[in-house]
Amino acid sequence: MTLSGFLQNNKRIKRWTHYLLIPTGQARPRRWVSWLVNPFIHKKGAGARICRSVRLDVLPFRQFELGERSTVEDFCTLNNGVGDIRVGSFSRVGIGSVVIGPVTVGNQVIIAQHVVISGLNHTYESVDLPIRQQPVVSQPVVIEDECWIGSNAVITAGVRVGKHAVVAAGSIVTKNVPAYTVVAGNPARVIKYYDQERRVWVKNKPAPVAHGVRYPN
Repeated sequence: MTLSGFLQNNKRIKRWTHYLLIPTGQARPRRWVSWLVNPFIHKKGAGARICRSVRLDVLPFRQFELGERSTVEDFCTLNNGVGDIRVGSFSRVGIGSVVIGPVTVGNQVIIAQHVVISGLNHTYESVDLPIRQQPVVSQPVVIEDECWIGSNAVITAGVRVGKHAVVAAGSIVTKNVPAYTVVAGNPARVIKYYDQERRVWVKNKPAPVAHGVRYPN
């Protein structure tokens, strides 16, 4: 049996282990975890940089990876409490952004300032309990290579942003974004796409069928 499986089957030991890692009611790990455990477990590529003011709410029982030459800028918050966070190479997480796993970011990705990317949701269905006491659920967010996520955008759980796509500033993305498109608005919709045959970006026209999927307007 794995260590994770052992803890799941022993609730008392699980609670005690959790207390050792994180203060009760908090998300940030204890300093001894950040200083003495995480650096030896989590992968950081050559030349990768995490700025000093970043809040790293990352724990050893979930993955956190930062690829070669990638940067997490000042005042960001990264939390892998309910899901892994993986950032590829030559990517940037902009000032003040929040990333809550499970989230995978590809290579050569630009995430601008004050972006929120969250693979977590709170359940609320029971009216007999405060929402904060109800379970959380998660769905992976995937941002493929070469994307640009504009400032103040929000990307919700379960969304995949295709390769070389652009999410305009302030957009709320609740559905998958096809590759080589530009989306904008709340909820975000495709406003431009790349015509592979003519090799030009096309605005305000129905997108062609590609691999059986029609891009929405």
